[in-house]
Amino acid sequence: MPQIKFYGSQVGGKVVTPHSYTGSPAELLRSDIWSALKAATMLPYIVWPLRPTGSGEFCELYPSWANLYNIFLHVVLVFMQLPFILSVPFWVIVPLPLSWIVAGVTVFFMVNHGICYLLNGPQMRYESDPKYTQLAKAHKHEQWIFLNGVAVGRHWMESNVNRLALTFGRPVLGVHNKTNGILFDVIQCLIQRNFNYATQDIRDCYAAVKETLYKSELTKVVFILHSQGGIEGGMIIDWLLQEVPQDLLAKLEVYTFGNAANHFNNPHLHLLSERAALASPLRVSTTKTTTHVQYHNPIATIGNEGKNPFNVTRSSRQSTPSGKTIRYIEHYAHTSDFVARWGVLYFTANLSIEPTAPRYMGRVFERAGQGHQFNQHYLDNMFPLKPSAKKGGGIGGSDFDGASDDCEFMSSVVTWASSKRKEEDEGKDEREGLETSFHSAKGEPLDRGEEGVLLRDMSKYPMNPVRCLRS
Repeated sequence: MPQIKFYGSQVGGKVVTPHSYTGSPAELLRSDIWSALKAATMLPYIVWPLRPTGSGEFCELYPSWANLYNIFLHVVLVFMQLPFILSVPFWVIVPLPLSWIVAGVTVFFMVNHGICYLLNGPQMRYESDPKYTQLAKAHKHEQWIFLNGVAVGRHWMESNVNRLALTFGRPVLGVHNKTNGILFDVIQCLIQRNFNYATQDIRDCYAAVKETLYKSELTKVVFILHSQGGIEGGMIIDWLLQEVPQDLLAKLEVYTFGNAANHFNNPHLHLLSERAALASPLRVSTTKTTTHVQYHNPIATIGNEGKNPFNVTRSSRQSTPSGKTIRYIEHYAHTSDFVARWGVLYFTANLSIEPTAPRYMGRVFERAGQGHQFNQHYLDNMFPLKPSAKKGGGIGGSDFDGASDDCEFMSSVVTWASSKRKEEDEGKDEREGLETSFHSAKGEPLDRGEEGVLLRDMSKYPMNPVRCLRS
């Protein structure tokens, strides 16, 4: 059974971090290149293992005609883009006429764009196929949104949203982070991470999430991010925290897989709850807020002195165990995944847990597994599908009867990774404790002296319990 390491979310505070997304772009870029070189031995695990392909044609590397066609186009792009990138220094060294350089670059980008259009198609948003969403009516108060990662064209995007819909029974809206080819996508990741540059898909996805949060009929908005989608999703959350009311953000739940981001923000609702968490990260607390809206018409008070000019018209109440604006942020990562080692695990597992550590909010589940592909490596290992007894049967003729009840990941023993700290360093640990993590997910504290606990609803997914033990 694979081992799962669990890292409690950072608490936050007033300390300005020395290395964060707000630092010098040149310094951030240097750090990114260095950390990528250190994790270079993990590069093969972006596509490895090639087998098994548990969910059949939903898997990115399953030998279907559509998958092979997409892989072929990506190979062509690599053989085009690599010589182009390597040739850039020679434009300066070799005294070629400027007109030749402009003409060559123009032709290259026209051909590159044409091949990428074959991969991407014209659409920006993709709805999951309704035939896979059997629980849609029972969960009509929910909206699930997915933002993909590197090298994903139209076909793989459709496979991602349909795989999610088949697994969880909810309709999924996919906002397409269109691929420009693997090498150009990696360059785009560096620009987004280090220069905080918002591409068109980031702006489109932000609009989709924001307008969804404002829909009064919805009580839950699930935001799922993979790979480069984690970088873009982190920027989107930054914008949401700036513009969207906190009671609407309370509807948002964020789950990432193989997250490539260098930061994740989630501030406390109030200074009081932040101070309580910083004073004792291991102590359970609940933040409750009540808001009253009062309208006052000064003109109406003329001749009515002594009467109360305020009229209480609206009030709302909000309670959050963690005291954070967004109640659920969880990151899932494989130990042998280059992107996760360069992203979420580098900033949460490898670095210090001191107050000066880079801000990376959210609980982290590190699975001792391999691979980076969303369907084939993450979903197939964490949320496998149950094969149908009849060929061509199952939900929507998919050959699967939805999520399997035999889910090894959700029944795994979880090691409390933060428990390796020394007792005398407990005051320096600015990650939430086991009790706080449990309370935030389940809504009630541990019994006194309890060492093991079942996290029955840790991710708000209808799966078997996760057993979490101190170690």
